[in-house]
Amino acid sequence: MKKWYIIITIVLQQNSVAQSATTNFQDSLLSKSYQYLSDKVLTNNKDKRTALLYANALLKKSKLEKDWIQMTYAYKSIMFLQDKKLLAAYADSLLVAAKKSNDNAIIGAAFLTKGIIQYNQKDLKKALDNYLIADKYLIKTEDDYTIYKVKYSIAHTKYYLGFYDEAISLFRECIDYFKDQNDRAYLNSIHSLGLCYNKIGNYAWCTINNQLGIDEGKRLDNFEMEYYFVHSEGVNLWYSNKYYLSIKNLTFVLPMLIEKEDFANEAVAYFYIGKSLWSLKQEDKAIMYFKKVDKIVKKEKYCRPDLREGYEKLIDYSKRNNDTKSQLYYINQLLEVDKILSQNYNYLLKKVVKEYDTKELLRSKYEIENTMTFRTIGAISVIGILMFIIAFLINKHFKNKRLFDEIMQRDTKLENSQTTPIKLSSSDLNPTLEATILKNLEKFEKNKKYLDKDMNLTKMASVLNTNTKYVTKIIAKYREKGTIEYLTDLKINYIIEKLKTEHLYRNYTNKALGEEAGFGSTQNFARAFKERKGISPTYFINKLKKDNKSK
Repeated sequence: MKKWYIIITIVLQQNSVAQSATTNFQDSLLSKSYQYLSDKVLTNNKDKRTALLYANALLKKSKLEKDWIQMTYAYKSIMFLQDKKLLAAYADSLLVAAKKSNDNAIIGAAFLTKGIIQYNQKDLKKALDNYLIADKYLIKTEDDYTIYKVKYSIAHTKYYLGFYDEAISLFRECIDYFKDQNDRAYLNSIHSLGLCYNKIGNYAWCTINNQLGIDEGKRLDNFEMEYYFVHSEGVNLWYSNKYYLSIKNLTFVLPMLIEKEDFANEAVAYFYIGKSLWSLKQEDKAIMYFKKVDKIVKKEKYCRPDLREGYEKLIDYSKRNNDTKSQLYYINQLLEVDKILSQNYNYLLKKVVKEYDTKELLRSKYEIENTMTFRTIGAISVIGILMFIIAFLINKHFKNKRLFDEIMQRDTKLENSQTTPIKLSSSDLNPTLEATILKNLEKFEKNKKYLDKDMNLTKMASVLNTNTKYVTKIIAKYREKGTIEYLTDLKINYIIEKLKTEHLYRNYTNKALGEEAGFGSTQNFARAFKERKGISPTYFINKLKKDNKSK
């Protein structure tokens, strides 16, 4: 015991001496210039421990002198040297220092950094919010390079959220800018644009972009992205039904992906090799690749919406081979995958055609578990609750479908351009004046003046060349509505007609649709649509797209 006491005492003393030496060394650096400390961080970038000493000295000096700009540089240096788990905390500190600098470029860059960290953590909605804030600050500066870095980040987030048309527009801007500014960013933008084309079903343009990326890489003597263009084309070839070529491309790039520990693209390669083999009726081989995807998902807690289908095939394969143990395992895995997807890809998940939805998975899981164990009161209660939820959802589904069909059958275009014949009746309005106001009202409808954002009773009276009292009476008599109800119905019917007849409008956000119809806010538009039609605009658009795809 005495011997161990002496050893522990010596170790503690050595640690204390080491810590004291480190502190003294950092304190001695406070007299150095910011440039000296920054240079030392860069020159020691391969020795993280030494680089961190200089970075912490830079932070300590900037705090003592309250130099907020230098403090932001210090936090950024430390962030890339510390454990990834601490990135979020350092990003918050970076943002505090940046705001105190009152420099738009530095504040914008700090929001961009925070967004990138959230993007890497798959918190896509928060990442997009911070990118948009960064853009507001940077647009006030002349820092074009950082502005386009933000554009690129926003485009990537929109791609992963499923807003492909918006992402395409942004990536095109990035390609034009980065072509003469940064080779890698230029090639990355071309690659990302190709991925977007694949997602919207334009496989020919995806191929053109992939070949362009390879050719431009050779021209620039930059081959960093070549494997990724081959990978992208491998996926694209599956969609073009060229299964053997798809397998060839993806098998070629796998060693590089494994070497770089790029598990995300590795999983995608395995999945589309499996899909190609499955399409070629080589199901036993395909299952091996789907299992490789599951191994990565289980280890990395990572999944994309398209990879979900692999689990459906694993469940079916196990079921056909009477392997109930594997069937139950893959059902549980798919339920876990859906949790991951619902957190990171909630919008995009709604577009995925699922053979096994949650209801079916839970039902299958229960049946398998019931063959292995006795029924319990708890299990019966769970099933009862699930059945209630399912019944509610089914009822809601059929109700929404009925309301959708009613809207589709109704001629909203006719409703918005109705020409009611002049009715003469005993009222305090002169018949000639009444006819004139009604004619002006019909012209008001035909010219779609109701789409003006600030249209109200007073402005309407001015447009109809009369007073508010007469406008109210004419609308009540010939349209059988109050003025606000009348204007709102015209706006909603106009948007519905646009969605029915023009595919472009189906890619608009609720905000864009609300502005198009002249509503003051997105909430007002969505509420008015739901109150009048019984379904949300989002449901109506998704149903239109689904029906159009089926046709």
